[in-house]
Amino acid sequence: MFQKSDFVFEPGERIRLRFINSSAMTYFDVRIPGLEMTVVQADGNNVQPVNVDEFRIGVAETYDVIVRITDRKACTIFAESMGRSGFARGTLAPEEGMTAEVPELREAPLLTMADMAGHMDHGDMNHGDMSKDAMGGMNDDGMDSGEMAGMDHSAMGHGSMGGSDGASMPEDPFYASGSGLMPTASNGGKFLSYADLRAQNPLYEHREPTREIELRLTGNMERYEWSINGIKYEDADPIVLQYGERVRFKFVNETMMTHPMHLHGMWSILDVGEGKWNPLKHVISVAPATTVYMETEVDAPGEWAFHCHLSYHAASGMFRKIVVEGGPDSTVAEGKPSGTQGGES
Repeated sequence: MFQKSDFVFEPGERIRLRFINSSAMTYFDVRIPGLEMTVVQADGNNVQPVNVDEFRIGVAETYDVIVRITDRKACTIFAESMGRSGFARGTLAPEEGMTAEVPELREAPLLTMADMAGHMDHGDMNHGDMSKDAMGGMNDDGMDSGEMAGMDHSAMGHGSMGGSDGASMPEDPFYASGSGLMPTASNGGKFLSYADLRAQNPLYEHREPTREIELRLTGNMERYEWSINGIKYEDADPIVLQYGERVRFKFVNETMMTHPMHLHGMWSILDVGEGKWNPLKHVISVAPATTVYMETEVDAPGEWAFHCHLSYHAASGMFRKIVVEGGPDSTVAEGKPSGTQGGES
């Protein structure tokens, strides 16, 4: 099952492609076999260019890439679901009607004990009791992978991982070590990591957060119940923020699925350990068994949604209301042009 689109180019042109994951529940691994892609924007914000062979795009994320084709040949744009259950594809070609080979789907990834770590009580965990039945019902496209709540990215020394080409980095630090979901490029080349992203021009002055709020991503696959800190949206109090503060959010994924977390109205500053160069996003993907941090400059008064962007998860309770108190009469902070405020609504 696939969808197909054709895009015509002139050989030698530099082509900018914007990928938008508008699905309800599916992560995609995107590549253009035979072409290197240069990532230049993430979620509408410019980043320092990163050359990659493949990247994973979560629900509601966007990536802009630049490619250059010098030959008069067609190339396949291949977006393979993370669970390998299907794909979407397009064609870049110098003239209409040309096609290129469509890759075969790769084998579906299998979750490991590392992916299940946050889902269990380690003190009582009996590995012999982990039957295949206990792992049933997992949706590999939005993929469930337990949590390793002790994995703290802020202490992982991202700044010492080497250059933005990431060639010396054997594993993606935004996945649990040994995770079955650890991405690898089909050609053995470079797969984009959040750790590669650096803001091109920081939007906000870097400063210490005023406080930290922990959000445990919780749920039950068998009952298909999803929540934050074990409480569904309808039973939860709003999260109250004060206009002008900088808040640090700590996501601890205690489920076996990857959750794309989306804050409306304000940008999410993803902590990759690069200080003022940390990238701005509006969706932060949190893999099973990981802890991920983001910070927010609270610059938009009012009430805002904060939720997992997997549609069924949001609908079943992984959702919070954010209330921003205080602020000027206008919706723009003094001294800040309107173009700098907030993220997607």
